[in-house]
Amino acid sequence: MDSVVRRNKAPVFVVGCPRSGTTFLYHALLSAGNFAVYRAESQVFNVLEPLFGNLKFEHQRYALLTAWYESPLFSKSGLPKGEIDQEVILDCRNGGDFLRVVMEAIARMQGVERWAECTPEHLLYLGRIKRTIPEALIIHVLRDGRDVCLSLAKQRWIKPFPWDHSQDKCVAALYWEWIVNHGRAEGGALGDSYVEVRYEDLVLKPRETLASLSSFVGQPLDYDQILKNAIGSVSQPNTSFDGEFKPVSRWERLMTNSEKQTVQALIGKTLTRLGYTTPEKMTNLQGTVSLALRSIAYHTYFDTKFLLKFRTPLGELMTSRDLSWT
Repeated sequence: MDSVVRRNKAPVFVVGCPRSGTTFLYHALLSAGNFAVYRAESQVFNVLEPLFGNLKFEHQRYALLTAWYESPLFSKSGLPKGEIDQEVILDCRNGGDFLRVVMEAIARMQGVERWAECTPEHLLYLGRIKRTIPEALIIHVLRDGRDVCLSLAKQRWIKPFPWDHSQDKCVAALYWEWIVNHGRAEGGALGDSYVEVRYEDLVLKPRETLASLSSFVGQPLDYDQILKNAIGSVSQPNTSFDGEFKPVSRWERLMTNSEKQTVQALIGKTLTRLGYTTPEKMTNLQGTVSLALRSIAYHTYFDTKFLLKFRTPLGELMTSRDLSWT
């Protein structure tokens, strides 16, 4: 009984490569009830911790609070200014502590028992999340990398090297592969605190897919109730594309044959490993060496940037102090 009680009040983290449908699942959780409604990405582990460093030092906790109060992260919380000051100054020693204080304060204000969080790039910090919030439950939303790279490229989120500017979809596909594999590697070590769900299942069979997540999150995820409350993207899809909302296999309609072949050659093995259908042969041997070198170069770049940001003093220099964009 104890473990059931803990699970049905445990915080839930919804993570995944950006543009994978994490917001839809997060809003579905909020619409299910008993979760604090916070319509923002907390950015705690990927921005605030690298920016403000070791919160064991009191001056860093004050600096964090000051910046947080001046950002939309605070205004979207609905909390009165000063509400959490004492608890943060006295008890916070890391980003997980800070996030817990904020979200539990929002939950108390709203009269609910638990909270969820959705910052897609927290997929890179699953070990950190579990170390600082041990009871956390992680849902990793997976989506076909070909559809993800279309959306990432359209929004220009992943910048190619200067000499590679025409290959934005390919570079976005490599980023998808890198972050998904990184997250799955960490998630695989978390036992029953980690689960994966496919975005395509959430879109095509939402009732069954959400019901299958009920035991994981420890409460019913009733689709009728979710539609009745319909917070955010449950009622209004969060899409980068105009026209009719058809997010599954969009790549088949919008990619050129050349783009399909190149992206398939770059990330085909990962797509197959995740259960996505891929043509047996989308490219010939010509050019595979250059594609392999491109893959190695970008994976190395993503690895290096991540390690420098989180594990060295350069982290603060690589993270903007302007939180107005969050």
